[in-house]
Amino acid sequence: MIITRTPYRVSFFGGGTDYPEWYENHGGAVLATSINRYCYLTCRYLPPFFEHKHRIVYSKVEMVQSVDEIIHPAVRACIKFMGFTDGLEIHHDGDLPKQSGLGTSSSFVVGLLHALHGLKGELVGPEQLVREAIYVERELCHETVGSQDQTIAAHGGFNYVEFGAGDVIRVRPVLLAQEKLDMLQDHLMLFFTGISRMASEVAVSQVRNIACKERELSAMQAMVSDALRILTHGEDLRQFGALLHESWMIKRSLSDGVSTAELDWMYEAARRAGAIGGKICGAGGGGFLLLFVEPDRQSAVRKALSKYLCVPFRFENDGSRVIFYQAEAPLS
Repeated sequence: MIITRTPYRVSFFGGGTDYPEWYENHGGAVLATSINRYCYLTCRYLPPFFEHKHRIVYSKVEMVQSVDEIIHPAVRACIKFMGFTDGLEIHHDGDLPKQSGLGTSSSFVVGLLHALHGLKGELVGPEQLVREAIYVERELCHETVGSQDQTIAAHGGFNYVEFGAGDVIRVRPVLLAQEKLDMLQDHLMLFFTGISRMASEVAVSQVRNIACKERELSAMQAMVSDALRILTHGEDLRQFGALLHESWMIKRSLSDGVSTAELDWMYEAARRAGAIGGKICGAGGGGFLLLFVEPDRQSAVRKALSKYLCVPFRFENDGSRVIFYQAEAPLS
């Protein structure tokens, strides 16, 4: 049996430039961090004493005879990709809801691939997990996804990530004094909008608009460097929040699906209560609202958004990890 723990992520700047449809021609960059909210995948060989060969437990329970019968597309694709022929039992547990803009789908795939490799006794690094997860999501599940979610989930940490032609991905940790890092974290708030949406549906619209949104995407990409300068050159941290606001205003223009009337109301209510800036996490359309708020204004923002759940979080550095391993072989 093996259990993996894989973090979700919060992306600050550069989202949208991590789609290959953009970075293969223009390059791309994001500033993002993994957070201490996780998904857990438990895998083991299922003994051949049951009427079913495979048991998959997530928000549903599937008990099937063949891999092709598995409804969950990522589970089916990962098992086929890894070439398993023996019966498997797979359990998923997550700290946060799916379709929420924090990279939950990619964290699931990274964690499941990590667990399946471990079940075979194979030790894999983050670079391999990133490549395989991107392949599974794009080529086998035919999802319109970028490349940052898999990268942050596998590597962990607060990172500046560059994307280039040929799916080249460079991960560079952002090195800040602990005091500065704590200060940044203390200015961040995360609210669940209560709206779940399929990120790929919003992403399809954004990708379709790439050709006519080059100016906007270039500006969002340049903000990654601006944000790094603010963090590393001793500038007023409130400028980070102001830059988030500027980036969100541009992101809203990428597609009609990025925001909604309710999301706009939430954001403006938070701004009136003292938030300097923020954004809807992920592709948009729902999920989590990230806000940059000075600590002495956070109680006012909580009051303004009192009907929404505020979720505390901190940055984490571990990435996808095996947290339990007990060697076993399939019974045949």
